[in-house]
Amino acid sequence: MAEKLSTGVEVLDRELAGGLPAGSVVAYQAPAASQGELLLYELTRPRETLYLTTIRTEDAVADAIAAAKAPTGEPKIELVTGEDPIDSTRRAVRNAFEGMTVIIDPIDPLERADRARYEQLLNEIRNHMINTGGIAFLHALEGPNPPAHRETTQHMADVVLDLDVDRKGSEIDSRLTVQKYRGGKIPSESIKLDLTERVRVDTSRDIA
Repeated sequence: MAEKLSTGVEVLDRELAGGLPAGSVVAYQAPAASQGELLLYELTRPRETLYLTTIRTEDAVADAIAAAKAPTGEPKIELVTGEDPIDSTRRAVRNAFEGMTVIIDPIDPLERADRARYEQLLNEIRNHMINTGGIAFLHALEGPNPPAHRETTQHMADVVLDLDVDRKGSEIDSRLTVQKYRGGKIPSESIKLDLTERVRVDTSRDIA
C-alpha cells in the first residue's frame, strides 16, 4: 500500500484517515465564486509545491497566497499558457521532483483541448506522480457550462473532491464531499466547512 501523505488541511486528513496515497491524482471541483481557493493555498504547506496557473499571472497567485491568513508554504509558481498549454503543462510537470505536490489551477483550459492529447497528459501526470511519490491536484471550476472533457478528468482522477456552496440570505453553507476514492473508503458524510479565512470545520450548527 502506498505511503499516505498529508494534504496540509487537517480536517481533510482526518476524514481520509491520515491523508492521500502518494502517487494520487485528485480532481478538486469548486465554484469559481467561492472561497474554495483557500484549500489550494493550504495544500502548499506540507511539501515543496509546483503551482501551475493557467489563467492568472504568477504575481497574482503569489500575492493571493501571501495575503492568505491560512497556513501556506512557498510554492514555485509557473504560468502555463501560450499556443500549446498542454505541452507547456507536460514540460512543467516533468520538472516536479520526488515527493512534490503539483497543483494545476484551474484545469479548465486544458479540458478544452483535443481529447486524445488531454487524456495523454493526464496519464503522464499520473505516471509521474507514481514515479516520484507526489500528489497532483487538478482544480476544476464548477459552473453551468463545464468544459467538454470534465467527465474525462473525473474518470481518470483517483480522488474526486467536490465543494458545494449554498447561500441562504446572509449565511453561506460550504460542504466538501469525497465523491470518489479509488482503492480507499469514502467518508459517509460531507464535511461542513467554515471558509472565512482558512479551511476549518464549521461547528456553528450541525457538525461538532
